[in-house]
Amino acid sequence: MELEVKDCAGQVIETVSLDDEWLESVDDNPHLLYLSVKAFLDNQRLGTAKTKTRGEVRGGGRKPWPQKGTGRARHGSIRSPLWRHGGVVFGPRPRSYYHALSKKERRRALFLALRDKIRGSSVILVEKVTFPVPKTKEGARFLEALEVRGKVLVILQSTDALVARVFSNIPGVMVKPVNEITAYLVVNADWIVAEKEAFFSLLGVCGYEG
Repeated sequence: MELEVKDCAGQVIETVSLDDEWLESVDDNPHLLYLSVKAFLDNQRLGTAKTKTRGEVRGGGRKPWPQKGTGRARHGSIRSPLWRHGGVVFGPRPRSYYHALSKKERRRALFLALRDKIRGSSVILVEKVTFPVPKTKEGARFLEALEVRGKVLVILQSTDALVARVFSNIPGVMVKPVNEITAYLVVNADWIVAEKEAFFSLLGVCGYEG
């Protein structure tokens, strides 16, 4: 399979080839992709939701009325879950939602996500993402030249504050260095715009030796 490498003006400057045999070396595994996405989203959760039980709600130390003789139902506390402002039964408690995948599973999920984007012609390689001045209009002009829209994941070889600043005010555009790319970020994007060096570094993580 061949991919075009463009410059910042959208002009094709070269073509690179990928080993088709390597791309098809792993069977599709939608469930692994699901687990990878779920693990990523679960690990973003703080797990701080909490409700008070009847033992934690303030008040209720005195029995509201005598056990017998009033004609009303017996009650021992106004903080019973049956009462308004009472405790909550089986409510959420602080917990960890952390879910881990093995390194092999994470790499395979990333490979499957990238392969789906490559098959769908949703990957655009750029020799180098640079701008003369860190202006939003420069980033908008760059995306227009590449004819991409929607959710765009821009992958850099290393962190670049100027490039991040250019895209910071453009909705749907996320800039990440290659060492922070996960299967979720790839799956969530409509387009992948990657520096050539960063793209092959990413494939190298997945085991590509071409």
